[in-house]
Amino acid sequence: MERRFTKDRLRRSMMFVPGNNPGMISDARIYGADSIMLDLEDSVAYTEKDAARLLVHNALKTLDFGRKEVVVRINDLASGLGVLDLEAIIPAGVHVVRLPKTDSAQDVADCEAEIARIERKHGIPEGTVGMMAAIESARGVLNAQSIAAASDRLIGVALGAEDYVTDLKTTRSDGTELLFARSMILNAARAAGIAALDTVYSDVNNEEGFLAEVALIRKLGFDGKSVINPRQIEPLHRSFVPSEKDLKKAYAVMEAIREANARGSGVASLNGKMIDKPVVTRARRLIALAEAVEEVEEV
Repeated sequence: MERRFTKDRLRRSMMFVPGNNPGMISDARIYGADSIMLDLEDSVAYTEKDAARLLVHNALKTLDFGRKEVVVRINDLASGLGVLDLEAIIPAGVHVVRLPKTDSAQDVADCEAEIARIERKHGIPEGTVGMMAAIESARGVLNAQSIAAASDRLIGVALGAEDYVTDLKTTRSDGTELLFARSMILNAARAAGIAALDTVYSDVNNEEGFLAEVALIRKLGFDGKSVINPRQIEPLHRSFVPSEKDLKKAYAVMEAIREANARGSGVASLNGKMIDKPVVTRARRLIALAEAVEEVEEV
């Protein structure tokens, strides 16, 4: 079976591109986002759904997105539009389907069943198309663990903050209102071995606020963030580049491990401090991130 998706890849940025905007779709590759998300849901008016679906279908069939991951956010399956979206995008070559308003593992299972049916219908090997789940409600947050573990197709879970804070009967502020949801989603993703993507920052003119939010999600451990404007991509990516100091320390840790192994010793130390397994794991992860960033920037 040849999958169109991979779970282990760089996803610092996932850029929303309205599915009814041919100019943005055709230019999507040049903006530099790690993942391109063509949107058939909230950014498209109901009266334009059919036209947007056809446009996205044709874009998937004809445009060269290079090595970019191409995601399509479909409409809610309960609306009846989501199945029509899947019928259009799966045979056209989409890599990953983003399921909005995911409240339970059953939502994931229902979407997966439709994807599998369409794969079989078109002679596509079952399991070819990936999924990601967007959690946008209090119920979804409380079910984050079961959602993240609901399918082998899932490459990640994402937070949709606007609907979530509305469900909480509050509004977006300094991020305090999102801390519980972010923590639940992040831990669910890590337990399932998939990516955790943060919500959009809608004030595109407030770079200071955007960078503060990016710094927070990096501290929490998120893999990346959804963005709605190309201007947000470069500062977001810059924030995910490991510092020279941290990278130098990571290489020193790995060198100390190699030297200990060469001596036949099970104990390694650096600057007088014993190196334990979590330190090694973090060093490897940091080096892998730096190498992935370098590889993407060379393309």
